[in-house]
Amino acid sequence: MRIQDKVVVITGGASGLGLATANYLLTEKGARIAIFDQDVEAGERAVKALGGERAMFVATDVADEASVHAATEAVMVRFGAIHVCINGAAIASGFKVLDRDGNAAPLAKFAKTTAVNLNGVFNVMSKCAAKMAKNEAEGGEERGVVINISSGAAYEGQIGQSAYGATKAGVIGMNIPAARELASVGVRVNAIAPGLFLTAMVAALDEKVLAALKDAMEAPKRLGDPREFAHTCAYIIENAYVNGETIRLDGAARLRAR
Repeated sequence: MRIQDKVVVITGGASGLGLATANYLLTEKGARIAIFDQDVEAGERAVKALGGERAMFVATDVADEASVHAATEAVMVRFGAIHVCINGAAIASGFKVLDRDGNAAPLAKFAKTTAVNLNGVFNVMSKCAAKMAKNEAEGGEERGVVINISSGAAYEGQIGQSAYGATKAGVIGMNIPAARELASVGVRVNAIAPGLFLTAMVAALDEKVLAALKDAMEAPKRLGDPREFAHTCAYIIENAYVNGETIRLDGAARLRAR
């Protein structure tokens, strides 16, 4: 799919990898961007930086069906279509199955993680796919592209990541069944499982911590550049034969137990 002038929804797009992707797709590829995020201040700041003519922000709770429905409708009113959905919104929950005293973790903690990281992905994907199905098929082949963001924790979750790892593995599990189903309406579904990237939040860590993180990398011996993540999103969008796949983007690094 050509990216020029296409409408790209990015959840969690007000910061981090989401914002880097929004900036790349708009400035380098000519896309129009709709950021879905709960952080109103960051969202408005992001649109101001991107330029209000080709970007918009909608305060959105991905775990809430009515909120996502309203957000997609707002995009339709502003831009008239949705062509790409990048699901990056997630919460980085960390808690053990048993606490120090051997008590079981409250189910509510697990449910809060799944509500955003898994239910939220399905929620936004389904609402966006419904809009994509109405697009004119480009080249007679495709009407839309979904990119769901997983994590290396889906494969090698660390201690304390039972909930987070489970949700990210669930994202990968949606790939094939969703890709097979949505093929009938010309929508492709893929996932990216990123490793550690040098986002603004990570860059603010202590230098010793950053050095230890870099030392754990394989090759190249550094954290990922957010533009490399954004470039991977662009590759998936532009290559019509990539479907039902998960791309590990981590420089061959593998998470340790701790």
